[in-house]
Amino acid sequence: MSLTIFHNPRCSKSRQTLALLEENGHTPEIVEYLKTPPSKEQLKEILTALGMSPRELMRKGEAEYKDNNLGDESLSEEELIDAMVKFPKLIERPIVISNGKVKIGRPPEGVLEIV
Repeated sequence: MSLTIFHNPRCSKSRQTLALLEENGHTPEIVEYLKTPPSKEQLKEILTALGMSPRELMRKGEAEYKDNNLGDESLSEEELIDAMVKFPKLIERPIVISNGKVKIGRPPEGVLEIV
């Protein structure tokens, strides 16, 4: 089974999600996405699997969101995805991928549905 978590060790929800996976006997590949951001193609795949728009996956409270005027409704999905690649801090976390299924760990227990 393939299991990956896009993880930020400084985020409590991300730490809780990782701990929950491990407590349930899973050993995910850990990708610290702030150090190793997903590619544009990976983000598109994640968005498709989640059934979300790029804006729905963005952390709108981050300074990068405001500083780059990403709330502008005229921005295309491509432009928003490019912003998430450039500023990975904007990506909602944690994201768990298990055999082609994707879930955001908010709440952490939700990821158990796909593993």
